[in-house]
Amino acid sequence: MTDRKTELAANLANVEQRITAACAAAGREREEVTLIVVTKTYPASDVRILSELGVRHVAENRDQDAAPKAAACADLPLKWHFVGQLQTNKVRSVVGYADFVQSIDRARLVSALSKEAGRAGREVGCLIQVALDAGESGRGERGGVAPGGVEELAGLVAGSPGLRLDGLMTVAPLTGEYAGREQAAFGRLMDLSTDLRRAHPAATMVSAGMSADLEQAVAAGATHVRVGTAVLGVRPRLG
Repeated sequence: MTDRKTELAANLANVEQRITAACAAAGREREEVTLIVVTKTYPASDVRILSELGVRHVAENRDQDAAPKAAACADLPLKWHFVGQLQTNKVRSVVGYADFVQSIDRARLVSALSKEAGRAGREVGCLIQVALDAGESGRGERGGVAPGGVEELAGLVAGSPGLRLDGLMTVAPLTGEYAGREQAAFGRLMDLSTDLRRAHPAATMVSAGMSADLEQAVAAGATHVRVGTAVLGVRPRLG
C-alpha cells in the first residue's frame, strides 16, 4: 500500500474502533450507525483511497470543491452528502451530484432544490439542520433552523416534488445553553427526531457528531456520524 493508503487505513480502523466501542457502551448494534467521511479540502485521490478501503458515504461543504471532486469520482460506488450552508445559486450544481443535502434550513432553499431536482430527474434526500443555539426562533451561527421551525420546514420538504424528507442534522453549538454540553445537545436532537417521526415515520436519519464528539452522538442515538479530521488528518493551513 502507498503511505497515504496506509495512513488512511489506520485512521479508519481507529474511528471504526471508536464507533464500535460507543455502540457497545450504548447497547446498540454497530450496524445502526453509518460513518460519513467528510472529505472537504482533501483531493479526489483521497476519496478514491477511501472507496478502496470500504467507505461508501462522503461529505462536502463547499460546492466549488465538491463538484469537480464528485465528477472525478463518478465511477465510484459512493453516496455524496452536502453538509455546508447552501446558497440558492449553488443548488443546480449540488443537485447534480449530492444524494443528500443535510443543511436544509429555510423555505427558499427547499423551493430551489425541488425545482432543480425535478429538472434533473433526481430525488434528493433532505435533512433539516437544527440550530440548537437559536432559541425557539431564528437561525444559528452556522446555519440551521430553530427547533420551533422544524415541523413547518419538514412539512414543506415532504410535500415538495423531487425531495425526500430523511431526518435531522445538527452541529454541537458553540454558544447558548448547549455550549460544551454535546450529550445534552444530541439528546435534544433525538427528542426532535421522535416528534418528527410521528408525522413523518420514514424520516429516521439523525446526523450528529464529528471527530471530537462522535461517542456522545452515538450514545444519544445518532444514526450517522460525520468524521473528517480523525480519518484524513489535520490539513496544513495554506499560506
